[in-house]
Amino acid sequence: MTYVVTDNCIKCKYTDCVEVCPVDCFYEGENMLVIHPDECIDCGVCEPECPADAIKPDTEPNLEKWLEVNSSYAKSWPNITQKKDQLAEAEEFDGQEGKFEKFFSTKPGSGD
Repeated sequence: MTYVVTDNCIKCKYTDCVEVCPVDCFYEGENMLVIHPDECIDCGVCEPECPADAIKPDTEPNLEKWLEVNSSYAKSWPNITQKKDQLAEAEEFDGQEGKFEKFFSTKPGSGD
């Protein structure tokens, strides 16, 4: 089992989860985070820290797509190990449907 970041992170990118991760397995895209499934130790401390409820265990149904997204982009986006401010539009986009199709970006995050 591993944890995955799902579409509600898109256009929010809260980083509370990064701060509590004991193995630094989060990677930063332009408008969302992902978890590297081979680095995640399945401790679960990140899940309750996400204000957008975007982190789920991969054992939940219908998360195969998100496991693939997390696995793929964790290989090319920069590692993030410290909390940053969420995106300016986070509250506006939190909970919005269809964010992957409308807003997902393959661009890496700032990595700073």
